[in-house]
Amino acid sequence: MELVILGVLALLIFGGRLPEVGRSLGRGIVEFKRGLQGIEDDVEKAASDDKPAASSPKALDQPSTTHSTESQNRESQPTPNSPPN
Repeated sequence: MELVILGVLALLIFGGRLPEVGRSLGRGIVEFKRGLQGIEDDVEKAASDDKPAASSPKALDQPSTTHSTESQNRESQPTPNSPPN
């Protein structure tokens, strides 16, 4: 019963433009769904890009080996203000 009353009110308010209003409402819903799908794709892509980098053992070992090599080089070279060993 409520739907019939709403339909009659819509017909009175929009009159001959009712099909046009329905089309624009449908287009708006379709664009909204496309936007949501695009956001979901971006989130899934970002999640899949993060997983391999975090679980890669090579990616985790490289910074620590580079840091230790640099610190060893600095320790073996005397500084200008320090006395020679």
